[in-house]
Amino acid sequence: MPTSRTGRPPVPRAPKRPATPRLARENGVLALYARARRGWDRPLTAYYLIFGGSLLITVLGLVMVYSASQITALQMSLPGSYFFRKQLLAAVIGAGLLFAASRMPVKLHRALAYPILAGAVFLMALVQVPGIGMSVNGNQNWIALGGSFQIQPSEFGKLALVLWGADLLARKQDKKLLTQWKHMLVPLVPAAFMLLGLIMIGGDMGTAIILTAILFGLLWLAGAPTRLFAGVLSIAAVLGLILIKTSPNRMARLQCLGATEPQSGPVDCWQAVHGIYALASGGIFGSGLGASVEKWGQLPEAHTDFIFAVTGEELGLAGTLSVLALFAALGYAGIRVAGRTEDPFVRYAAGGVTTWITAQAVINIGAVLGLLPIAGVPLPLFSYGGSALLPTMFAIGLLIAFARDEPAARAALAMRQPRFGRKRGTGGTGSGRSPRRWNTMRRRASAARSSGER
Repeated sequence: MPTSRTGRPPVPRAPKRPATPRLARENGVLALYARARRGWDRPLTAYYLIFGGSLLITVLGLVMVYSASQITALQMSLPGSYFFRKQLLAAVIGAGLLFAASRMPVKLHRALAYPILAGAVFLMALVQVPGIGMSVNGNQNWIALGGSFQIQPSEFGKLALVLWGADLLARKQDKKLLTQWKHMLVPLVPAAFMLLGLIMIGGDMGTAIILTAILFGLLWLAGAPTRLFAGVLSIAAVLGLILIKTSPNRMARLQCLGATEPQSGPVDCWQAVHGIYALASGGIFGSGLGASVEKWGQLPEAHTDFIFAVTGEELGLAGTLSVLALFAALGYAGIRVAGRTEDPFVRYAAGGVTTWITAQAVINIGAVLGLLPIAGVPLPLFSYGGSALLPTMFAIGLLIAFARDEPAARAALAMRQPRFGRKRGTGGTGSGRSPRRWNTMRRRASAARSSGER
């Protein structure tokens, strides 16, 4: 037995305990999940998701509009930034509408329901007046405002149906009338069919599909029975089938589903196929911002309906998944606002706006991916088009106002204190105000810990 320098036998050491990295790693993952769950359940989560998600989508949309529209503008002998400047102007105006809507009380939103509906119906009827309405891409749904500015009243019809339908259903619920199927359908369904008729006179079936989705969303939130819901859905499906069968253009779009060649038999699927080409050539991280090839005249409507394809080509799979994640977060926040409120108007309006934005995003992205027929609807907050951007940003302002109006969110906002400035409500000398105290990070940290804590 070996001995130490002192001649004594060495003291046997306790065996080392085997490391348990797996257990530590599992505990770390559980702790991280618990922290994420607590953060996700905070009162202002929906508020931050709606505001931050819509802001990121709009800013990224401006960047992609500038990139995707340059070649189209130059082909039309216009400056390369022509479409970007118009979209930026619409975004600035829309930001004002968003801020105004987010600060309005719920009573004012309800008071605006009927004026917005009346204005939308008037403008949608005005589109069909010769000399006032104009046709774009075969759809008679536009009004010229002078110069290069146009307006599409059917986009405002979506906002009108959401506000008016939410106010109508909320008043009927207060009177306990929604248990009768007649009060649930009348006058909501006839008014929605009136808007659909005005839209379909101009031939815009894409907007009509979004309006139908909003109607179904409101009926579902109102608790429509399955038989009633299925009946309305069946009528809408039959009418849609008739409209598709009687239009060669719509039949051609339906036949382009799954096409891999631009000329699929007698049908020209150029746009659908080149959208797939753009996505396929993007790879994981894309070819680089501004380096799209398909936008050089190969892909029609590159900055409007098919801007998602250009995004996939330039930013790759990472960029498209980021856009999808932002829309998913926006949809989740809208559902959360609608599910946590006790106000029936807020529930119906938040659910209607969420249905509107989610359905339109799904239809646009599904068409670009070749999973759905091309309906001609823009990607909300992302595609070029001021007529679509303005009512959508106002609707986002509605969601922000509803998210701020939750009791827990109001309490969390009320507890906030300004980081800088003088502290009010305390006594002082001289003028009666306390001396200026800058609420810096070091001062907050010093005040938070006890005297014996380092």
